[in-house]
Amino acid sequence: MRFVIVGAGRVGLRTARVLAEEGHEATVIDNDPAQLERLWSERLEIVEVIEGDGSREEDLLEAGVAEADALGALTGDLTTNFVACMVAKAQGCRTVMRADDDYYQEIYRKYATEVDEVVYPERLGAIGAKNALVGGSTRAIADIAQHLQLVEFTVTESSPMRGYTLSELELPSGAELLAFGKEGEAVDLPRADDSLERGDRLVALADFDVLADVRQLVVGTV
Repeated sequence: MRFVIVGAGRVGLRTARVLAEEGHEATVIDNDPAQLERLWSERLEIVEVIEGDGSREEDLLEAGVAEADALGALTGDLTTNFVACMVAKAQGCRTVMRADDDYYQEIYRKYATEVDEVVYPERLGAIGAKNALVGGSTRAIADIAQHLQLVEFTVTESSPMRGYTLSELELPSGAELLAFGKEGEAVDLPRADDSLERGDRLVALADFDVLADVRQLVVGTV
């Protein structure tokens, strides 16, 4: 999947890095000269960082918003975030907007219906923002180590494994199935004869390098 992240601060950059480490394409746009100079000096290889104003349509188009699956407006400025989401919405993108806890009630009333999701990084952190961008079929639970993550996957109609049993599920090396739950039920220890149907959930421990492969196998193309 392709993402545009507005804001190269702590939340925006960390979210972009998590996405990129899972095999997605992430472009970060920011117009703070000091921030950009610092990032360019670090020579980030997995995340593209470009100079631009996230509230300007032409800059967002240059960042690739027209081809992106979703945009995350994750700056500390509410106006910039909202404008970026409106531009992205016009391009058919899923939109996720950052807001601070101090604005919770006001933002929820005014803007929640205008964007796909509002996130509060002070509570959710980068994992919450990433989950919102990817959508409901993949949910990161926790970072266990630098390259190891606990993730919940939901079986969809397009899953290559839909209709098969857990005994027939062969996860790639670097991933391990820990729990399984039927739709509407709590997750429990996996049983070999459990069948995989739409809405069922699998919890796996996986290296970042194989997360995309596990997602394609369990979730499919959504």
